[in-house]
Amino acid sequence: MKRVVVTGMGCVSALGYSWQEVGDSLKNCRNAICYMEEWDQYEGLFTRLGGPILDFEKPTHYSRKAVRTMGRVALMSVRASELALEDAELIGSPVLSSGNAGVSYGSSTGSTSAIADFGNMLLNKQTEGLNATSYIRMMSHTAAVNIGIFHGLKGRIYTTSSACTSSSQGIGYGFEAIRNGTQTIMLCGGGEELCPTEAAVFDTLYATSTRNDTPELTPRPFDKDRDGLVIGEGACTLVLEELEHAKARGAAIYAEVLGYATNSDGSHVTRPDQDSICTVLKMALEDAGLVANDIQYISAHGTATDRGDVAESHATFQVLGGQIPISALKSYTGHTLGACGATEAFATINMMKEGWFHPTLNLETVADDCASLDYIMGTGREMSCEIAMSNNFAFGGINTSLIFRQL
Repeated sequence: MKRVVVTGMGCVSALGYSWQEVGDSLKNCRNAICYMEEWDQYEGLFTRLGGPILDFEKPTHYSRKAVRTMGRVALMSVRASELALEDAELIGSPVLSSGNAGVSYGSSTGSTSAIADFGNMLLNKQTEGLNATSYIRMMSHTAAVNIGIFHGLKGRIYTTSSACTSSSQGIGYGFEAIRNGTQTIMLCGGGEELCPTEAAVFDTLYATSTRNDTPELTPRPFDKDRDGLVIGEGACTLVLEELEHAKARGAAIYAEVLGYATNSDGSHVTRPDQDSICTVLKMALEDAGLVANDIQYISAHGTATDRGDVAESHATFQVLGGQIPISALKSYTGHTLGACGATEAFATINMMKEGWFHPTLNLETVADDCASLDYIMGTGREMSCEIAMSNNFAFGGINTSLIFRQL
């Protein structure tokens, strides 16, 4: 079995495009949530809150031909991957086109503007707006495909579209491909573009926050006054690499991927199952050859929904106990769906390097229905951490857990 390390990371986030920018937002307790005025036109939509990236534009060095198959989600994902390759010092490397470098990447869906064009065809019986690239921009694997084409990757391609676990599964499957010796390098992660339709998905379940007048006070994972999630957007890419290959080329190493697990509830399509979450946490520990006490920090899924926070916190307590520090990045960015697992891994790995861990924003009083855990609150916490776990759970009963070690 090969050892797998992280040699590059790139992030396109509402908090910034580098760890310096993202970390600054976290340390100053600034969230990215704002009132979405353009959503006022949608009658029946309760939430008006989102976490948009306000300044993202097509990079000037991207040609018109190169981006014609890219909607916003693909464009953000390609850019995040470019930043990760630059960070790993792999831009222009022949290994990318050798067949030993691949992609493992996901999103909940493709670009919704292209979906709307096909919807117009079905509703109005006309093909106005459709062209040769409409489907490529619409398809759920648009990010993975465009990353592979733009960066000339000729290895394996895994296309993960599993809602909130899309990018954590992307990392996990890339990790397994390298560990098993079938690939040397994998670009792993996920992306999502902000769309009112995705807010509506949760709105119909009464699972969105409606603190429309105070966006800075929501979401509130694990808090007694939580009232639901907020949708965000972004993209994040991790370059995973076989350890000996990384050493041979003198690559800087951020962390080692120690373990990964994923499973399915096999029961309810939207209600999280505590027992299945317990199982995936145990599986990840077993895969990494660790016991619960080896984990020193937990990056929570932390959506701020009633059932989600309860199931996650109690499963965490049942498997890992209540002494491990835990916090939730979604309190800053909102729920970035297909991007959340990779973005949370990006933050976790950087915080291990720095020795400082962000608090859960807006967590003031832990809810009575949540388990008694060591929730990081206030201004964050300085601490040494060698091994961290990052967990995500998705609609359809899909659960993931990743374990990283600082090297």
